[in-house]
Amino acid sequence: MAINFSTENIVFDLKQKSKLKIWIGSIVKKEKYVLGNLNYTFVSDEALLKINIDFLKHNTYTDIITFNYNEGKKILGDIFISADRVKENAKKFEVSFEEELHRVMIHGVLHLCGFKDKSKAESELMRKKENSALRMLKSPKKG
Repeated sequence: MAINFSTENIVFDLKQKSKLKIWIGSIVKKEKYVLGNLNYTFVSDEALLKINIDFLKHNTYTDIITFNYNEGKKILGDIFISADRVKENAKKFEVSFEEELHRVMIHGVLHLCGFKDKSKAESELMRKKENSALRMLKSPKKG
C-alpha cells in the first residue's frame, strides 16, 4: 500500500501529507476497497490540458484526471490535479484552497471506488460522498 505525492513543473507544497494519507486510506476502506498504489501528481493548468487532449481527446481545462488501474477491489491509480484550476475554483466557490484541494483529491479516489458524476443523480451522490469525506478529515473520530 502506498500513496505517493509529486509535482511536475510547478512549485507546490502539499501540507499534512501523513494526515492526508491516513484520511484517503480510511475513505478507501469505508467504501470497501483495499488500497494498492495511488499516485497523486500536482501539475499546472497547461500540463493537465495536454493530458486531457492526449489521453481523453478533450480540449478543455479541468481540475482533475483520474486513471484507473484497479484490480478488482484493489485501488490502483494515477491522479493528476491542476493546482492552478483548484486555486481558481476555490475563489469561484468561496472556499479555502485547502478545502477545494481536499475535495478534488477525494473526488479522484471516489471515482476509483466506482462512483461516477455524469448524470445529475450521480453528481449528487458524488458530492454527498465528498462532503462526508471532508467532514471526516476535519474531525476524525478518536480511538
